[in-house]
Amino acid sequence: MADSTKTATLSFGDKTLELPMLSPTVGPDVIDISKLYAKGGVFTHDPGFTSTSSCESTITFIDGDKGELLHRGYPIDQLAEKSHYLEVCYLLLYGELPTAAQLEDFESRVTRHTMVHEQMMNFFRGFRRDAHPMAVMVGVVGAMSAFYHDSTDITDPWQREVASIRLLAKMPTIAAMAYKYTIGQPFEYPRNDLDYASNFLRMCFAVPAEDYEVDPILSRAMDRIFTLHADHEQNASTSTVRLASSSGANPFACIAAGIACLWGPAHGGANQACLEMLREIGSVDRIPEFIARAKDKNDPFRLMGFGHRVYKNFDPRAKVMKQSADEVLDLLGIENNPTLQVAKELEKQALEDPYFIEKKLFPNVDFYSGIILEAMGFPTSMFTPIFAVSRTVGWVSQWKEMIADPALKIGRPRQLYTGHAKRDYVDVENR
Repeated sequence: MADSTKTATLSFGDKTLELPMLSPTVGPDVIDISKLYAKGGVFTHDPGFTSTSSCESTITFIDGDKGELLHRGYPIDQLAEKSHYLEVCYLLLYGELPTAAQLEDFESRVTRHTMVHEQMMNFFRGFRRDAHPMAVMVGVVGAMSAFYHDSTDITDPWQREVASIRLLAKMPTIAAMAYKYTIGQPFEYPRNDLDYASNFLRMCFAVPAEDYEVDPILSRAMDRIFTLHADHEQNASTSTVRLASSSGANPFACIAAGIACLWGPAHGGANQACLEMLREIGSVDRIPEFIARAKDKNDPFRLMGFGHRVYKNFDPRAKVMKQSADEVLDLLGIENNPTLQVAKELEKQALEDPYFIEKKLFPNVDFYSGIILEAMGFPTSMFTPIFAVSRTVGWVSQWKEMIADPALKIGRPRQLYTGHAKRDYVDVENR
């Protein structure tokens, strides 16, 4: 619980209010304005909620100025280097790193829930073959409440636990099925002898005619992508999940809402937008032209994959992702790919350019993750579904935390109304 021994004084008109100030364990103090309307008859205006705390959380902390990302206090670079995705999932869900026995039990529970209800196979056939995989995922995940009735009661702690495991376990299967469906290949069932990342790669790329041997370097790279995207504080999709959850909606509906929000190009679609930009540049000799356009205030062009809404220094996830990108490109021997050549040279020139250095526009995690995913053989349409697989544990952790919070209230943001004042109805013949 945040410390609340300090107060802030707000004066307006003939009123003066004393507002509690909350001090977190890490980060800036927060002024509690929850009683502002009741006591003062006014409320605040904060488009995008960039200066408003909507919840109290113990899961993830970001210091954008320092370029720091902590999960339950652990730096993301340490987790990405020394841990793996399912261990990070346990940490996010339960608050502490697991013992060996706890991790074995958790991994076993997740692995044995990866299959989806067989009737869900028929659900996929209702979509057009050319449907975007994200459209399929929004529909299928939302429909899970129609298949798993025994884990939709949010007042039952056990059902919440079952729903959490099911979502974490089945999301890679659903994403892989969405991919297979759009390319016209048969679905591949998950295998219990493979780890989380390897299982996903196999479900995406194996075919019945021959098996798919997962390269450990590719599996490790995919595991890192999952780990680096696992949670990111109160971003747009997480806030969407929390807002949907505040109404008492079932967990599958709430996560489907998060997937829908993630689909936006300003959020989960950033790595796809970055790769499309690299293709637009086309060749190394055109890079100076596009860098000049990025500097031109009158040109709407932006260099995608550089800078970040939260990180005002460097993205702590990018360094780890760059290492994975180098490993994957070296393994696959595709350094001569034109898009990848553009990416490497663009990174080099931008990091040496005073404009980008001054404005601290460093490559972010999206710049490298798109390069890795394309090198693995994923089409750009699968980039955001893979992000959704990664972020599911963050959404679920935030959902569980919110449901258990005794201070839970249904979300109801205010508005600054600028429409007509009250006016009388005019009969149609008099208009």
